[in-house]
Amino acid sequence: MIKSPEEVRLMSESGRLLASVFGFLDRVSLAGLSTLDVDTMVERYIVDDLQARPASKGQYGYGFALNSSINDVVCHGVPSASAILKDGDIVNLDITLEKNGFIADSSKTYLIGAVKPAASRLVSTTYEAMCMGIKAVRPGARLGDIGWAIERHAKRNGYSVVHDYCGHGIGRDMHEDPQILHFGKPGTGLMLREGMVFTIEPMLNQGRRGVKTEADGWTIKTKDGGLSAQFEHTVAVTASGVSVLTLRTDETCPR
Repeated sequence: MIKSPEEVRLMSESGRLLASVFGFLDRVSLAGLSTLDVDTMVERYIVDDLQARPASKGQYGYGFALNSSINDVVCHGVPSASAILKDGDIVNLDITLEKNGFIADSSKTYLIGAVKPAASRLVSTTYEAMCMGIKAVRPGARLGDIGWAIERHAKRNGYSVVHDYCGHGIGRDMHEDPQILHFGKPGTGLMLREGMVFTIEPMLNQGRRGVKTEADGWTIKTKDGGLSAQFEHTVAVTASGVSVLTLRTDETCPR
């Protein structure tokens, strides 16, 4: 669970490379592309340009480099040639990358073309909620502090937080202890210690927090058909607070 300074350094390199994948995607016009097109581009960029490995591919039998979750898809959306990104969509692209034996995990929800204000507000509030959770990370804090900060911000803005899926420890394996819930009570749960590395990845819904699994066994949708958004970063607990290992250059979350 606790990473050595050298392990955190290697994870920081994986995180830096993963941040560059999103920088690459930011320069791509996504409208009109299929999610399978995006998956192919991302895999080629990771393998050919970064000499790294898309860690999701082959994990638990999954066949792609990313998850692509459009509109009412909460998480784990499977890339498809028939899923064309169109004006007004929101899509979360969730990507993992392994370099030198260590994995980083991050996601971003993209606005495709002219998005309705209600959808844009959901996306911006979800990003803010993730940042609230990150700001709660420091040695001596509790896991419940993270979840409480996230859910408080979501509820204040009229959104629900999905309880069925959570963040997780990460390192040589994609999913390690502890689980990072996006709801909770302050002052409860495991105490954070320097060297812990984990993801914070809240999913906020417009309506109720209930979800359902589609027939493919992967895709998770909102039960009520409302929109859902997600953001994710890999973070490390430092001696003085937190380091966001997957931070992108355009972001305002704490470094």
